[in-house]
Amino acid sequence: MNDGGFVYIVSNKHRTVLYIGVTNDIRRRIYEHKQSAASKFTSLYNCRYLVYYEWFPEILHAIDREKQLKNWHREWKLNLIKLENPEMKDLYEGLF
Repeated sequence: MNDGGFVYIVSNKHRTVLYIGVTNDIRRRIYEHKQSAASKFTSLYNCRYLVYYEWFPEILHAIDREKQLKNWHREWKLNLIKLENPEMKDLYEGLF
């Protein structure tokens, strides 16, 4: 499979809830989160802010990374986010 993919983390306004997902089109997917059209969980908890993402040349690698991150402790996830995005700003506007 040659299509790349992204693993991403979205959060709510107060950054108290983290949701990890995978997609081959991050702009479209985050737009869906912002419109509350992505998933029941993210709609319920208002996870509309992109705080972290990684790109992989193979979608299967992104899926593997998503599974790995979902098994991490919350503190590890926050440390990962803060390495790249110390203020946990919404990264959506800066995509591409």
